[in-house]
Amino acid sequence: MLLTALTSLVAIASVSAAGTALRARAIEAGAANIGTLTDVGGYSMNALQVPAGAEAELPPIVFIHGASGNLRDQAATFLGPLRGRAELLFVDRPGHGYSERGGSENAYPDGQAAAIARLMEERGIDRAIIVGHSFGGAIAASFGVLYPEKTAGLLFLAPATHPWPGGVDWYYNLASTPVVGPLFCHTIALHAGMARLDAATRGVFAPNPRPETYVGDTAPALVLRPGAFCANATDVANLQGYVTRFAPRYREITAPTVIVTGDSDDIVLEEIHSRGLARDIAGSELVWIKGLGHKPDYAARDLAIAAIEKIAGRSRDLQAMARELEPKLAATRVAAPATAPGLQAGQ
Repeated sequence: MLLTALTSLVAIASVSAAGTALRARAIEAGAANIGTLTDVGGYSMNALQVPAGAEAELPPIVFIHGASGNLRDQAATFLGPLRGRAELLFVDRPGHGYSERGGSENAYPDGQAAAIARLMEERGIDRAIIVGHSFGGAIAASFGVLYPEKTAGLLFLAPATHPWPGGVDWYYNLASTPVVGPLFCHTIALHAGMARLDAATRGVFAPNPRPETYVGDTAPALVLRPGAFCANATDVANLQGYVTRFAPRYREITAPTVIVTGDSDDIVLEEIHSRGLARDIAGSELVWIKGLGHKPDYAARDLAIAAIEKIAGRSRDLQAMARELEPKLAATRVAAPATAPGLQAGQ
């Protein structure tokens, strides 16, 4: 009886794993790599690099996506309005999109910051404004501490950067566990993730509406591939311990800094992370927007671009822009789906 049950479980797992492999290939076929791979010391990082135009007036800009993301997320919203104005580098973080994972150091934001610093060197970028969304905020903050000579400025968008009460959703801890985690990622995670992809992405934007073309434009399903899912889960599971150790060093940051956040973010606790950065980084500007959720890179894109301009030395009244945006956000407010994600740290 026991042997029969075990045989059945193995058979089910094998079928599920085969289905995962087929669906993962289909996801890649529908979202071909738009970047270029670069060796950064034994493994390859993927990035989309867009040269500056002849009339460029801004320094180079490096974009770091959040958890569960890839370079398409930031490129889809910022590439159009910034094309030609600066050299742009949209990065697939280690283990995400089409970047290889690399060594164990890349399970932590400082390791990923080091990878981005090496990528910049290989791509000929000496110094840049670093833009980090959500989990990417922890990497941007680490970059600002560890590579001040490469940091022309920092823009944090709904960042996850400080210790918070509670933890993360159960599946991050499960997927990052040795042996059991890879089994979960190769059998169950992709199928369950595809079933809730629409609601999950809408939940990340809520209470702001998600663009209807977002899923097709940004290929969030890439994170459901087994290797990417395990890497993403490990990143998120490690974040609390990492920021507990590293956050005291944010006071070392001297680069011009803007933090854009909202009071309606159900993914991160903005009063901890964003206010913490504003407290820790001397001279930083906190832009707090009523009615803004977790995606200021989309819902407040023009303000984010104005923040980049201000970091570069332009005169911009970001607080006035925030006040002007609030009625528009209120007019388009939507309800969060019942199956919205509950990371509570960073998406």
